[in-house]
Amino acid sequence: MPPHVDTIRTRILPALLTALGVVLLTAGLLSYADPTTAGTTLEESPTTYALDPSTPPTDVPSTAPTEGASAAPTATPSASPAERALATRIVVPALKIDLPVVEGPAGYPLCNVAMYIQELGQPGEGRATYLYAHARDGMFGPIYELAHAGQQRKMLGMIVQVFTSDDKLYLYEVREVRLHQLNLDAAQTATTEELWLQTSEGPKGTPGKTQLVAVPISVGDADPADAHPKPKPVACG
Repeated sequence: MPPHVDTIRTRILPALLTALGVVLLTAGLLSYADPTTAGTTLEESPTTYALDPSTPPTDVPSTAPTEGASAAPTATPSASPAERALATRIVVPALKIDLPVVEGPAGYPLCNVAMYIQELGQPGEGRATYLYAHARDGMFGPIYELAHAGQQRKMLGMIVQVFTSDDKLYLYEVREVRLHQLNLDAAQTATTEELWLQTSEGPKGTPGKTQLVAVPISVGDADPADAHPKPKPVACG
């Protein structure tokens, strides 16, 4: 088993018992309790909504970088932790999501930020980048609201902007909306550049999670001021 896969199974997934609500166990999965998430407990089979594979990528919006932009990010050579470019900000204009991104904690997830799984990829590394946040107002609540209202298809084709610590802006397009998901297997084993977003589907006892899967469109230079928002995480009550 590759070292990074072993690390995910032995260190990061136990942390996700509280941090993601997605913990792989031999017999299944446990979820964290988010008392602010409205709704009833859902116990439905995993479902995926996807764009037709023949659908061309959405045109790059006017806010996308043009100077020095390339068609899509490509895998970069492995770098030491000190050199690794990390996700610093996520913006989904159509959902009015705009959050600083920080490394996910070992315990209960923070509020007012999105978080990444360090053991998975970062933009440009040629594998899955996995970002997650609470299903609350000002965080990933809009994803929850559309999915819970049966309007999950509206998210297909949406543009996601991810800024990184090396002053780059990566653009992705949402190609899949996955509901009631019970594991991270597909993200963990991805061998191409992908962006995964995750949020909760309901209160304590709701096993499944909503995941958006996006593919790269382009990468270009970003204004350092845009790429380095000041995170103000707080402990969620």
